[in-house]
Amino acid sequence: MGKQSTARQDEAARERRAPLRATRGGARETVPGEFDRLIHERIRLGMVSALAVNRSLTFNELKTLLKTTDGNLSVHARKLEEAGYVVCTKSFDGRLPRTEYRLAPAGRRALERYLEHMEALIRTTREGA
Repeated sequence: MGKQSTARQDEAARERRAPLRATRGGARETVPGEFDRLIHERIRLGMVSALAVNRSLTFNELKTLLKTTDGNLSVHARKLEEAGYVVCTKSFDGRLPRTEYRLAPAGRRALERYLEHMEALIRTTREGA
């Protein structure tokens, strides 16, 4: 791997480890687990969630499902791919290019951690109300 790729992975790891704090009873406390800021963004969370319940999806299927543009989806898919959360396979269907994505084991674990974190936030919010 090159230095630039390693730098991107380091940046992605720092993003994933950034803590999120919740307020409960006026006091600040850290929510259990680590908040994965990388998949918190709407398009990336949508991609990871859709891939969690589908074996794989094509670029066009994801674009339609997430109601986004080619460029936007491409940028977000690249970030997830660089983090090792999704695997991208490029092939041809006849003469047409076909880009297909599937969720990597690291992406599945990240989604599970993210969901656990969000559930903890919800519990904390409800208990504080």
